[in-house]
Amino acid sequence: QVQPGESGGGRVQAGGALRLACAASGRTFSSYIVGWFRQAPGKEREFVASIRWGGGRIYYTDSVKGRFTISRDNAKHTVYLQMNSLTPEDTAVYSCAASFGSRRFRQSQAYHSWGQGTQVPVSS
Repeated sequence: QVQPGESGGGRVQAGGALRLACAASGRTFSSYIVGWFRQAPGKEREFVASIRWGGGRIYYTDSVKGRFTISRDNAKHTVYLQMNSLTPEDTAVYSCAASFGSRRFRQSQAYHSWGQGTQVPVSS
């Protein structure tokens, strides 16, 4: 099965931007839903955004709409999360995951393969 792997995390100042990448290994993301989740210190993991590889249907959580953009590169088998206008409240470990497809795509239980996560500390 596909194994996602994140890259691109790092420290950024408030108001700055960062692009995370989620690359597929083992298999491609074809026919999967790829989701980005984040977990801030002391908080539960939360849904950030998702994209269906075939068809490209995209969803965001309300707090990132207008600031974050999820996209895919078919040739590179990679999903990106462009994060703009970052705030300290965006500080978290960001993880990407793959799902065969579920109406519960906003819930982490719908995803069966997870990357190792990448830290994004946003300083004020």
